[in-house]
Amino acid sequence: MRAILEETGLQAGRDFYLAFSPEREDPNNKDFTTSTIPKVVGGYTASCLSHANALYSAIVQKTVPVSSTKVAEATKLLENIYRAVNIALVNELKILFDRMGIDICEVIDAAKTKPFGFQAFYPGPGLGGHCIPIDPFYLTWKAREFDFHTKFIELAGEINISMPYYVIDKVVDALNQRGKSIRFAKILVLGLAYKKDIDDTRESPALKLIELLMHHGAEVDYNDPYVPQMKKTRKYDFRKSSVQINGEMLKQYDCVLIATDHSIYDYEFIVHNSKLVVDTRNATKNINNKSNIVRA
Repeated sequence: MRAILEETGLQAGRDFYLAFSPEREDPNNKDFTTSTIPKVVGGYTASCLSHANALYSAIVQKTVPVSSTKVAEATKLLENIYRAVNIALVNELKILFDRMGIDICEVIDAAKTKPFGFQAFYPGPGLGGHCIPIDPFYLTWKAREFDFHTKFIELAGEINISMPYYVIDKVVDALNQRGKSIRFAKILVLGLAYKKDIDDTRESPALKLIELLMHHGAEVDYNDPYVPQMKKTRKYDFRKSSVQINGEMLKQYDCVLIATDHSIYDYEFIVHNSKLVVDTRNATKNINNKSNIVRA
């Protein structure tokens, strides 16, 4: 942008002011708003920083001025890489602890009672949203210009990308144990959004799960009260609509796969009326009768 504008004879820091301020947002987090989240601001020059900081100071309660636009963007990358790497860690431990007969979520809940040195991250069926699955790989791409290989970031990416495949393996195994092949099995995916109680499906692992289930020959429906119609994305064009949930309808499915743990779902009702529930979000943790529940 600076180069394009300066081709006209304008000069950054004198004729226009150039700054970078990364987005910080957590959809559906009621504890924070745009005005209460500290705003990192980096300017191309000291004058650019001063003007941008003055602008944002009128909007947010606190700004965090940094020395350059590069530092501001690197801050955003670090925040998302931190989350991606820690989610990958608990996803990998989920697979290991599953083989060992240990509940990873119980372990995490116990570990987070430590008042220092630990922050809880929870496993799931994969990463979603427009930041965490994508932003870390901007740095991976840029690092090649500096003859540097970001092994940690790429390893975390490999683990997180593999999680939908792990979930499908659990579905296949659970159906097999009940004498049912995944081919022609009727499966209902609960939740299409990438996180609970929102309507955002960008990079949602639920879309990958549906693709893999259909690839295995399953008949797949979905329900999401926040996403009544599937929209075409960069990767997927399923042209499906959300089906209604009731007791009789649930009984028709060979498997109900919980991909997103929306608060609106009555999990007791879902488990009671389903032949098999594969839970990727620990949404059924408080249900006593777990004979038809498989953790994934």
